[in-house]
Amino acid sequence: MAKKESLRKIKDEVLSLEGFPLCDERRKNNVYPVIGEGSHDADVMFIGEAPGEREAATGRPFCGRAGKILDECLQGIGFKREDAYITNIIKDRPPKNRDPLPEEIEIYAVFLDRQINIIKPKIIATLGRFSSEYILKKFGMEEQIMPISTLHGKPIDTRADYGPIKILPLMHPAVAIYNRKKEKELKEGFSFLKENDCCDL
Repeated sequence: MAKKESLRKIKDEVLSLEGFPLCDERRKNNVYPVIGEGSHDADVMFIGEAPGEREAATGRPFCGRAGKILDECLQGIGFKREDAYITNIIKDRPPKNRDPLPEEIEIYAVFLDRQINIIKPKIIATLGRFSSEYILKKFGMEEQIMPISTLHGKPIDTRADYGPIKILPLMHPAVAIYNRKKEKELKEGFSFLKENDCCDL
């Protein structure tokens, strides 16, 4: 119950944010912030970059085209989506799905940091360049930052405040929308979760 209440508090705080362009955009378009969903006791937390149009319309992470590909990747390794916790760094949709700006990451990352400390995942799987770079910097591993195509599917050991964790950088599922040749490589990156029985850590 404590985790649920703590996560609800984050949602309330994001909803009440004022004076930031993305919040104004949300209210103007009558859409939702996307806080996160899934198991509050998840061993694996997936972190994307920012909500897309479908996500902002529903308030759910990864429920559009990229979400369908994420679901396929998880189904391919026998991993249930509801056993993970899924969120983004940015909680409100950037206009026209543009890349998040540094100042936007700074504003919203404080909520992500709190989500990590509430959920206490054993594996943080980052989806895309921005989330990978943020998480590696957060854990003092700037020297590990490389192109996401190089990092994809290669776990990195580190420590969180609550104990040892692994960071698993992954390409964003949207890569397979724009380049179907990347689909096989994308799915292969998820194999680490299956090989290590991550749900049963």
